Amino acid sequence: MNKPTKENSIRKNTMWICQIALGIALYVVVSMVLKIPIGIGHISLDLGYIVLAVCCMRFGMLGGAIVGGAGCTVVSLLSSGWFPLGWMLGNVLIGIICGKAYQKNESLCGSNIAITGVAVLLGVGVVKTAVECLLFSIPLAVKIPKNMVAAVMDTIVMSIGLFVACRLSRKGT
Repeated sequence: MNKPTKENSIRKNTMWICQIALGIALYVVVSMVLKIPIGIGHISLDLGYIVLAVCCMRFGMLGGAIVGGAGCTVVSLLSSGWFPLGWMLGNVLIGIICGKAYQKNESLCGSNIAITGVAVLLGVGVVKTAVECLLFSIPLAVKIPKNMVAAVMDTIVMSIGLFVACRLSRKGT
């Protein structure tokens, strides 16, 4: 039996950091390359949420929060040059809720869809909306409908990601 050593601990932490960095990079690439516009404003199916769901299941709430927050921030900075405080905070919340739920109920992938919907609704529909309305003085009546459509789209994509994560976890990868 191997005793835990400082070297093993450092190696494990380094591997976790590298995996999180790869998750962020994959989120960014998929989000920037695989966006499908739906024809309502600038809202699109952001396939980076598939990566976020996989990272939430694999790394839990801390890893999910880091990948979600950092991933969307890098996407926004690279694509438009602005810092998306509302989107980042919303994705951090989604990562925390889904990361906790997915690791707790890894074998119950179907029941996690409801949790995904609630998490995305809170993250995109409430947090992102509130932050953007406060920062930019946008009326709630203007922002709520757009962000609710975005929340539905993101829930669909993240639910697909949940099924991908479940398939990967069953294969042991």
